[in-house]
Amino acid sequence: MFSKKTIRDVVLTGQRVLVRVDFNVPLDEGRVADDTRLLASIPTIKYLIENGASVILCSHLGRPKGKIVPSLSLRPVAKRLSELLGQNVGFVPDCIGPEAQAAAERLQAGEILVLENTRFHPEETANDPAFAAELAALAGLFVNDAFGSAHRAHASTEGVAHYLPAVAGFLMEKELNYLGAALEDPQHPYIAILGGAKISDKIGVVERLLDQADQLLIGGAMANTFLAAAGNDMADSLIEKESLVLAKDLLKQAGPRLMLPVDLVVADAFSEDAKIQTVTPDAVPDGWRAMDIGPKTIDVFSEAVKDAQLVVWNGPMGVFEFDPFAAGTNALAEAVAKCRGTTIVGGGDSAAAIRQAGLTDQIDHVSTGGGASLELIEGKTLPGVDILLDCDIGDLR
Repeated sequence: MFSKKTIRDVVLTGQRVLVRVDFNVPLDEGRVADDTRLLASIPTIKYLIENGASVILCSHLGRPKGKIVPSLSLRPVAKRLSELLGQNVGFVPDCIGPEAQAAAERLQAGEILVLENTRFHPEETANDPAFAAELAALAGLFVNDAFGSAHRAHASTEGVAHYLPAVAGFLMEKELNYLGAALEDPQHPYIAILGGAKISDKIGVVERLLDQADQLLIGGAMANTFLAAAGNDMADSLIEKESLVLAKDLLKQAGPRLMLPVDLVVADAFSEDAKIQTVTPDAVPDGWRAMDIGPKTIDVFSEAVKDAQLVVWNGPMGVFEFDPFAAGTNALAEAVAKCRGTTIVGGGDSAAAIRQAGLTDQIDHVSTGGGASLELIEGKTLPGVDILLDCDIGDLR
């Protein structure tokens, strides 16, 4: 159960509120290419302005590594947010300093300001206390609504909460309610699906899922390492050689609960135009590589999902960015959407695949944060959540 204070629990009238949002969105020629994360932030923003607050939004965008990178400016994001809200959204070309301070002080109740990319300052990712204090000086209340960044202890996600009362926004609350409830007391049968590239990034996740889930289905490049550990020659497939011993141990520990592809779509090059064929894992031709799960695996995985009471999916089944290798991910998206149990899709590529298939409204919860949702699944504490005020602290009213 979500045990942190939210924006419902505090006085907002007359408050200047600093809101950490996740506006790390793709840009295309200076325009927002996908506004899913902007739309996800709107309920919180609207509630704040409708309750008499002025709103200062901060976020990172991309990885500018502490330098000013014009192509990673949040200015186009402010413009798109203005269109979505139907009201003017101000923008200031820095997130701290005299210009940001003056713009914040001019804000009237109901007005909105977007600060420039916090990662244009190296102090952001270093969680520098002086930088966090400068950000905090812009407002009287901090709201963290950036679930996708809650697993990082950065100045704008964790540091500012040392200087301001800090509560959760509606998106943060929704993410943690869904994921938290599902993982604290999962319904069974519980089927977990993992894709993506590296086992080493997800060791803790795999181990936790083997403790909790009834079956763990593995696809994508991660499956190649497991298949190689099981004795298959995977030819030119992407394999994490340093994780082969670990994969072998996990296979032994899991037994039949860990399901691997029984057939693969392979290609003679990493290209959309490559020659392709479907083979069993023990018959990948020399010079070829696995690019997707095959039709038999689609059937097996779909059958496993069908009667689940809980499905948690994180990571694609293949190189779904290339049309010839999207069938596995798309078919699994369909199977998860048809499941009558609770369905949760982690952020990143799996969320993109669900959107691409037009199935978002058929999934109970599509997370906005890939890394954060994985760390929750693993049982880790998220610094950006841990720092928020607990519900049992005296009422801020």
